[in-house]
Amino acid sequence: MLRTIPEAAEIVQAAGLSGRIGFAVADAATGEMLEVMNPLFPLPPASVAKTISSAYALDRLGPNYRFRTRLVSDGVVADGRLDGDLWLVGSGDPLFDTDALATMAENLVNLGVREVTGRFRVATGALPEIWQIDPGQLPHVGYNPAISALNLNFNRVHFEWERVGEDYTISMDARSASLRPAVQVARMRVEERTSPVYTYSDAASHDAWTVARGALGNAGSRWLPVRRPAAYMSEVFQTLMDDHGVRLETPEYVLHAPEEALVLVEHVSDPLDEILRGMMRWSTNLTAEVVGLMATQAAGERVASLPESGAAMTAWMEEALGARNARFVDHSGLGVDSRLRPQDMTHALISAGPDGPLRGLMKDIPMRDGDGNVIQEHPVDVVGKTGTLSFVSTLTGFARAPSGRDLAFTIFSADLDRRDAIPEDQRERPAGSRAYNGAAKRMQQALIERWGTVYA
Repeated sequence: MLRTIPEAAEIVQAAGLSGRIGFAVADAATGEMLEVMNPLFPLPPASVAKTISSAYALDRLGPNYRFRTRLVSDGVVADGRLDGDLWLVGSGDPLFDTDALATMAENLVNLGVREVTGRFRVATGALPEIWQIDPGQLPHVGYNPAISALNLNFNRVHFEWERVGEDYTISMDARSASLRPAVQVARMRVEERTSPVYTYSDAASHDAWTVARGALGNAGSRWLPVRRPAAYMSEVFQTLMDDHGVRLETPEYVLHAPEEALVLVEHVSDPLDEILRGMMRWSTNLTAEVVGLMATQAAGERVASLPESGAAMTAWMEEALGARNARFVDHSGLGVDSRLRPQDMTHALISAGPDGPLRGLMKDIPMRDGDGNVIQEHPVDVVGKTGTLSFVSTLTGFARAPSGRDLAFTIFSADLDRRDAIPEDQRERPAGSRAYNGAAKRMQQALIERWGTVYA
């Protein structure tokens, strides 16, 4: 029977992938390395990097860590008036949204506040303000937002348009499940052209966008990244307070609120392990960057950029997990210049253990047939983290064979020459990238099938 199982080299050859392929599979309990190909060649991990970021954050912050967004004041509430300044204090909560902000505004009003006599101040010092995750991305992709101590709606603004006669009505809002407050901190103008579809410029007070009329069609919408997240949240909070009849002054941005300030309202996030589980499932880049930065700061390191914090995580992985030749330029894997060896990623899973915290954060990876259909009740149970960039496809995780044996595996593939050759006007959907990714995923499935049988 074993003779009918293709060798790993045959599976890789059949995939027909250009570039470099590396993998490492091991017994997750004993650490015995079972099969490898280019295990020591560093390749971009893409979103597999979020697995290391999760371990880094759990180690430095703990699974019960919570983000706290606060409204504080140095004044006194009496007869419906807050005599003093009001601070909106961010802690970096990556899941904070307009509904949560609206609840905070409502709770402040429920305390009896009908007027604020002092200034409206916004404390931004919990995290460095970073313009975008990866400068190499197109300006309009929503998965590449800014990072701040105050993050709202994953730092994305909702752009919607509809044709009315020969013109368009457009809106920019901080949309949530129940609210649509309009914003001015991000503005859109329709221009007579066919390409590029979007342009971005940094205006003095707002994000200035233009969109090509020829690309709009009759109606549609999309999320655009926000580059001024603190101003974005501040403006939305002012709007929400206005809805309650409470006017706030133009916000002033400071690093920290006074330590002795009284906490009036507080929003507490879910515990970190729940946040990480959602991040691993949905691969949210903002969450990865925030928790990575917070983990770096927890060790007393103050950094101003993602490459600095990525270097701190690299040093942690080398010390804690024995990795070599690793390099992280961020915590999400969006930057293609990050590097990780397949064997080091597999060793990280072994260190966590087959029933350890990382396995509990990973999502189910269904086994599929040659046509891509899910194989129901497949005997090999797989959980993992995928990663995808143009001409980069990665997967790491655990496979449990019917015998109960747990395997830890990592599979990386990348054609960086082909990626580097992508024309700028094709960077969002480069020709051939989808086919490359599909072939890589089929190869990953075939390798796991092999390992689940041969090493069961």
